[in-house]
Amino acid sequence: MNNMVIAIDGPAGAGKSTIAKIVSNKLDINYIDTGAMYRAITYKAIRDGIDINDEEALIEMAKKTQIDFKDNNIYLDNEIVNEEIRTLSVSGNVSKVAQIKEIREIMVELQRKMGKRYSVIMDGRDIGSYVFKDANLKFYLTAGINERARRRYVELKAKGHKINLDDIVNDIKNRDDIDSKRSFAPLIKADDAVEIDTTSKNIEEVVSDIMEYIK
Repeated sequence: MNNMVIAIDGPAGAGKSTIAKIVSNKLDINYIDTGAMYRAITYKAIRDGIDINDEEALIEMAKKTQIDFKDNNIYLDNEIVNEEIRTLSVSGNVSKVAQIKEIREIMVELQRKMGKRYSVIMDGRDIGSYVFKDANLKFYLTAGINERARRRYVELKAKGHKINLDDIVNDIKNRDDIDSKRSFAPLIKADDAVEIDTTSKNIEEVVSDIMEYIK
């Protein structure tokens, strides 16, 4: 690979996206939120009334969907959908969509093309273990489930969503179960990834840890 590829994997709510954005700015490289790609597909399905359990319809829709990133914005068919893909309904269904093998293959192809075009930092579930096995650096961020739920609760409340913390805990448990048990490219820590437990660390501490490894 001619470009630098940094992979950040981990479960929902571990802080991957927040950390990856900051590191991308410090290194002046492109940030690709792969989880947002699956959220965009899920959001489009919900918006267009496609049954989340109809795999064939979801796959056909994904084949005809354009997803791109620019200036830390995600574009779905040339429309910015940063906020639309972060609703609780999308969160509750994204793991079902992301476990479909054909959809993952479509998204992975897009991700690999991005990694060939320019230096990137990508976060997701299977970047270091599957999408970019030869990534220059790999990190695996994790945190206790209650802390991950608390973070998501604070994030959604700040955006005006009416939510229950117990519902978020159950949602994250469900997503962890689906992500780690799916047959194709499950959530696992790559053997050569640096694991960082973010439970008791603030954002600045995690960024500092990662920048030290990169240096």
